[in-house]
Amino acid sequence: MRSIMHANRLHLLLPFALPAAADAATALHDIRSPALDRLITRATLVERVIGEDFQRTLPHERWIARQFGALSAGSAAATVAAATADEAPLAPYMLRADGGQPGDATWACVQPVHVRIAHDHLVLIDPASLDLSDEEASALLAVARPLIEELGVRIVAPKPTRWYLSGEGFGTLAGASPLRASGRNIEIWLPHEAHSGERSRAWMKLQNEVQMAWFQHPVNEAREARGLPAVNSIWFHAQGAARPVHSPFARVFSDAAATRGLAMTAGVQNAAPPASFGGLVSKRGDADAASASLQSALVELDPFSAPFIEQDWARWNASFAALEDDWFAPALAALESGALAELGLTLCGDTGSVTLALTRGDLRKFWRRRVLASLFIE
Repeated sequence: MRSIMHANRLHLLLPFALPAAADAATALHDIRSPALDRLITRATLVERVIGEDFQRTLPHERWIARQFGALSAGSAAATVAAATADEAPLAPYMLRADGGQPGDATWACVQPVHVRIAHDHLVLIDPASLDLSDEEASALLAVARPLIEELGVRIVAPKPTRWYLSGEGFGTLAGASPLRASGRNIEIWLPHEAHSGERSRAWMKLQNEVQMAWFQHPVNEAREARGLPAVNSIWFHAQGAARPVHSPFARVFSDAAATRGLAMTAGVQNAAPPASFGGLVSKRGDADAASASLQSALVELDPFSAPFIEQDWARWNASFAALEDDWFAPALAALESGALAELGLTLCGDTGSVTLALTRGDLRKFWRRRVLASLFIE
């Protein structure tokens, strides 16, 4: 018995692995990633997407939506344009991953959040930093649900901290991804009608009803007594309707609900990412080699989001060091030995992304001299 890679074509998707060029010097301070450096140096540049400052979706969301065909694209030109289009209608796939059935309705994801009062504006706090328990979220949901349903909006909440709303009053409402707006003045990121830019009266009414119901709620009083931020608002994003999708990958490993939901809809295997590259390797017989060689895997790894949003570059560097040991160095060794036929890397920032591809033969192209800093998004 010998070790055979289940998927000899591996693609790593790395959200928030590319700070803006303005942060490059700080972010790169003391970074040590020799394997990644060699991979980047020898790789072929497949795609570089330069986003815009006020796009509401995130590059990794747009990338995954394009890969699975979740965007409307009737022509090759439309497909190219979709690379930078501000669209990632992922809520129905998130709902599926969370255990719901989206059907053909239009859904938006809604999350309980904390909005902090700054000097002269309001700032959204990263929802993941709230440490909101399922029990707290369920208690808040119990109060909010009848208010939402009274407004004629359908709500399902297979996960207490992630709700899904469907209502005709929302129309073509466009919302920003929470991590896109986190740490920023929320004024320009609030939901608006996609074509007119006007604020939605239906959403403003619903949001206000929930905010008032949660003011001085026992859950919030207990949180504030423990020094935790109150849950004082809700955030709307990712609205869209499910469509048939396809997967370019035989297996998908991700903790992200959107990615898992797309894989489920496409009918491919999906699971949480293994702790390391070695988790993709198992002992199988030679009879399985032929079928194994036809497979490919997507692995989405996201240790960077929180330190990126908080601009904690020391922790961001530490995340790179961990991936160097667990993923980059073993993947490089697998390429060198021929166990891995091709490695793809998609590194994303908060506006743009870079996709690279590398084969064993590319490792011999000594004249290539790309460095990590050159990938940073302007």
